[in-house]
Amino acid sequence: MVFCWGMRDDGSPTLSNSLNTEFDRIVGLGSVALVVVTGLLGLAWEWKGAGQWMLQAYLLWRFVGYQARRRLHLNREDSDAPAYEELGWGNRLTLLRSWLIAAVGGFLFQPWPDGVVIAYLPGILYFIAAVLDRLDGYVARMTGYRSLLGQELDMVSDALGLAVASLLAVGYGQVHSSYLLFGLAYYLFHGGVMWRERRGLPVYPLPSAPHRRAWAGFQMGFLVVVLWPLFGPPVTLLAGFAFMFPPLIGFLIDWLIVSGSIDRQSESADRFFQKLTKFGQTFAQPALRLAVVVMMAATLGRSEWLSDLWSGGVVVIGLLILLGVAGRVACLLLIVLLSWRYSGHAACVIDLALFCSTVWLMLLGTGRLSLWQGDEYWINRYDGA
Repeated sequence: MVFCWGMRDDGSPTLSNSLNTEFDRIVGLGSVALVVVTGLLGLAWEWKGAGQWMLQAYLLWRFVGYQARRRLHLNREDSDAPAYEELGWGNRLTLLRSWLIAAVGGFLFQPWPDGVVIAYLPGILYFIAAVLDRLDGYVARMTGYRSLLGQELDMVSDALGLAVASLLAVGYGQVHSSYLLFGLAYYLFHGGVMWRERRGLPVYPLPSAPHRRAWAGFQMGFLVVVLWPLFGPPVTLLAGFAFMFPPLIGFLIDWLIVSGSIDRQSESADRFFQKLTKFGQTFAQPALRLAVVVMMAATLGRSEWLSDLWSGGVVVIGLLILLGVAGRVACLLLIVLLSWRYSGHAACVIDLALFCSTVWLMLLGTGRLSLWQGDEYWINRYDGA
């Protein structure tokens, strides 16, 4: 492993020529790749749309380059460690993920592309970016190139990806415009933090919480699906409301903490959140499991479902949810089944309640009295840690 050393006259770290050269090469290759893809899009789609795609994708890629360059000095394991002379494969994959997100952004403010294959392209690009989101940290840990830069680039890429994909899903009419509240929540949150800092107001530390990473992953998965022409309104509109509701509450609580409205460091606040977590895991989440199963039984009792082959799959999934056996995976399967069902049948109030409750149970987890939660461990773990 190679490190770069040196300090400027003002005490800030210098960057090695090799690191700057590698970064410039990556940005340049990304720009060339955009030109190549533009030509392919022009042949397969239309030249006007391809030209607009090129302009938007290039501007987003330059934004990524700007955000990454101003953080290159963080290419070190911690603040006291010497800087790496190379980006490392973890950061390279994160930049590739950012390039894919910029490519998705090229489709903004345009009609959904026509064609059996090209219609799936925005969703495919975002799907690959979502997979890399799980892979880049693993590669960084396994290759020994964990860095503060990687953490920063990961947040920049996540926020940009959610904002771009949310805007595109709204533009395609797949989700309600209110979903942009979640897609832009990161920028609104950090904009509020900067506003407080400029006014000299205190900004309090935000404690770590594993659910933030898990919820971001679920949102990516949801956006991948709605960017494919598999499902459409009204089921995607309903799913958008269900998926964004818990994370928006989380953002609100986080804002109350960083703004000092909730003193997270106090013993009383710590006890309150501990009790809230215990209540959720011990009572609320198991009760939600039971409610989902009861609503599933009521749905199966409707005549049009009785002879349906889906009934068998719904019964098996209901048992998995009730017993808490891979409950999150079971909820995901149920969401897929319900989405297919509601795409061709009218949904009543109990159907809407069942769908939303299943989404929330998947986001929150099945809680105590669950027989096997291996999926919970996989969702919350850091691969390669």
